[in-house]
Amino acid sequence: MCILQLSLLLFHWIPHIGLAVFIWQFTHRKIQLDANHIYGSKYSSGSDESKSELCADRKRTSTNYLDGTLNNLSCSTTIHNGCHLNMQRSASVDPTKMGVGKAIAVLTSGGDAQGMNAAVRATVRVGIYTGAKVYFVHEGYQGLVDGGDNIRQATWESVSMMLQLGGTVIGSARCQDFRSKEGRAKAACNLVKLGITNLCVIGGDGSLTGANEFRNEWSELLQILLKAGKITAEEAKRSSHLNIVGMVGSIDNDFCGTDMTIGTDSALHRIMEVVDAITTTAQSHQRAFILEVMGRHCGYLALITALACGADWVFIPEMPPDEGWEDHLCRRLTYQRSIGNRLNVIIVAEGALDRHGKPITCDIIKNLVTKKLGFDTRATILGHVQRGGTPSAFDRILGSRMGVEAVMALLEATPDTPACVVSLSGNMAVRLPLMECVQVTKEVTKAMAEGRFEEAVKLRGKSFENNWNTYKLLAHVTAPDVKSNINIAIMNVGAPCAGMNAAVRSAVRIGILQGHSMLAVHDGFDGLAHGTIEPMTWGYVGGWTGKGGSNLGTKRSLPARMIEEISLNIAKFNIHALVIIGGFEAFVGGLELWNYREKYEELCIPLVVIPATVSNNIPGSDFSIGADTALNTITTTCDRIKQSAAGTKRRVFIIETMGGYCGYLATMAGLAAGADAAYIYEEQFGIHDLETNVEHLLEKMKTTVKRGLILRNEKCNANYTTDFIFNLYSEEGKGVFDCRKNVLGHMQQGGTPTPFDRNFGTKMGAKAVLWLTEKLKECYRHGRIFANTPDSACVLGMKKRAMIFQPLSDLKEDTDSEHRIPKTQWWLKLRPILKILAKYKISLDTSETATMEHVIKKRGTV
Repeated sequence: MCILQLSLLLFHWIPHIGLAVFIWQFTHRKIQLDANHIYGSKYSSGSDESKSELCADRKRTSTNYLDGTLNNLSCSTTIHNGCHLNMQRSASVDPTKMGVGKAIAVLTSGGDAQGMNAAVRATVRVGIYTGAKVYFVHEGYQGLVDGGDNIRQATWESVSMMLQLGGTVIGSARCQDFRSKEGRAKAACNLVKLGITNLCVIGGDGSLTGANEFRNEWSELLQILLKAGKITAEEAKRSSHLNIVGMVGSIDNDFCGTDMTIGTDSALHRIMEVVDAITTTAQSHQRAFILEVMGRHCGYLALITALACGADWVFIPEMPPDEGWEDHLCRRLTYQRSIGNRLNVIIVAEGALDRHGKPITCDIIKNLVTKKLGFDTRATILGHVQRGGTPSAFDRILGSRMGVEAVMALLEATPDTPACVVSLSGNMAVRLPLMECVQVTKEVTKAMAEGRFEEAVKLRGKSFENNWNTYKLLAHVTAPDVKSNINIAIMNVGAPCAGMNAAVRSAVRIGILQGHSMLAVHDGFDGLAHGTIEPMTWGYVGGWTGKGGSNLGTKRSLPARMIEEISLNIAKFNIHALVIIGGFEAFVGGLELWNYREKYEELCIPLVVIPATVSNNIPGSDFSIGADTALNTITTTCDRIKQSAAGTKRRVFIIETMGGYCGYLATMAGLAAGADAAYIYEEQFGIHDLETNVEHLLEKMKTTVKRGLILRNEKCNANYTTDFIFNLYSEEGKGVFDCRKNVLGHMQQGGTPTPFDRNFGTKMGAKAVLWLTEKLKECYRHGRIFANTPDSACVLGMKKRAMIFQPLSDLKEDTDSEHRIPKTQWWLKLRPILKILAKYKISLDTSETATMEHVIKKRGTV
């Protein structure tokens, strides 16, 4: 005890000696972990671009934790290939000292959006982690102009319990004063006096454009202040340059250059909650409902809502309806009633126009439907309910990742670096030149004003265009009169999950539109072996999009033990192609069918596996249908548990999540809920790590935040079970905190699908059947279907920004079959962010060269 006290005393008074003692102590503890084993590579195969990224990933190095408290981990920022902009990180720079002597201000401006608080929290904590001072700017640009108490220094504890709050806790306001040079000069004076030269702005395109203008005239503003005697020459010299970085916070998702803006996913959650509620009353009374959603001049919210609820019609500004749309709409609604639908849903974006530029409103549509068809019709304008409520798990994670990257971008910026915006591309955080993004965003508005609607859709991005094409297929294309004589069977395999039914519905309807006959196989491979197969019509899958679980029924049985019966029934029912929707059993089952092709000719048919499992453990895809719904279920539960812990004080909760051996749910829920630790199989841990986490919580209880949240993946360790960890924490925390445990169980597999899972399932189902149609044409030989090549049995997966088909046989090498997980997983690179935001002093690897991706290329805008 005396030696320990002496060490602490030396550490306090003589930093160099204290550091030596510190390193000596933990060197002898021998806590080591190969970071390459944890991370591996992000891509197992693919294009030259992905291979070059793989090489870049392997350049990452791992350095010891500064306080020796956790495993050897590293974190790198992934930036797309593009133009080098002198943003190289020095490997010798200590990330916890990058911000020493610097000050960062963070503000939220414009309309509020759920997830802004997550971005603010991450900015503050990572800024403090790097040694910088971080300031809140309350009430947006108005607070920047007014100064005083509106600009306050932030602390680690001041951003606690912010993750689950909607809106922005530091306030937002429209500011006329900042539009004038006099107002911007006041803002500059307030920043200079506090030594702030780094500004992080969270808002829409207007807010970010204002920030860029502020930066461009910074030198001029300093001269004005210097001449007026409001600042000294020394202050002007110390603050000679202003760095700007933006994060896009807007529910409209109208900013070009990012796949999703902060707040969009949460707004979709609010909309779908209302749509689901309205659907029940509409069915009861056989009504037509017209819903107006927000979005200003962008139709993203309306389009995704229409896909996610199976709406009969959607009006968006980017693509006004053709002339005579009134008659077409009435025919569409009448047809839907004629096939047995008891309700009609029409979605209207608030900025919807016709081809002549006249607004299309709910009242116009309501009067049309009432007078022409005599339907009982109601109109609902959702309004600001879409901005409110708890942020979704996606928005919390997005805001946190953007906040981390924003701080790194500010601290790495030089006077020659253009102002950048941090955005999302696929599953990667990227930096884009701010004004290029603003320029493209304005070009969309210009294209719509000039009637170039096809171009406007393309300018919105590939994702928007794909969503629009999928909607058109499902809502405006009629089935051909001539049938193809092709039978496609659809089955669910493995554990049920939310979004499966959306995929089935989409696959069935696209198949019918292609002229095929669609067959339902009940109860997975058991049903295929026993012949529980029946035809599906258009109306058979009506209303399935919003239903959780599996309406077809699903089992975990694999085909190998009943392959004879399966091959006989494939011949009996004349099945020409197979869609298998499910988890790891679907992947293995598809492989087994492919392996048996040599023995059973009936199995020589094209097949596609669509990943659908809460575990998100299917090789060949970054995401699985159902994982987002499960993640939101866990996050919501953690919010309630944290609320309980905060009220009780000095309480730590141990939460067990599903996922098998895959730690995706535990890791992402840890990020979304603000957990103190998340134990997973992919990142091996031992008793010393558990001890370190306990010590961390003991220190935490000395602060104003007297609660703890620990997540544990169900199969992270055979010996360190939930009970073991609970008992350890309970014993070691005696007298300081008490402990409780919760095993969430199968509630993670249930619930209404989230907008993401509905939309993802819809697109995957459509893509799979369209691919099968083309593959069937390729495999048609001598009057019959014969598919025996590896590329005729594929997994349809989401890789970065694209949906790609990969042969099942090629994915075997990237599969850890024993533990039912891919050997490489992209989300592992987010683990260090979880630890940094929980106040662990880990090392953030800064050895890579960061580059900025351009939005505008040589041949024009893309």
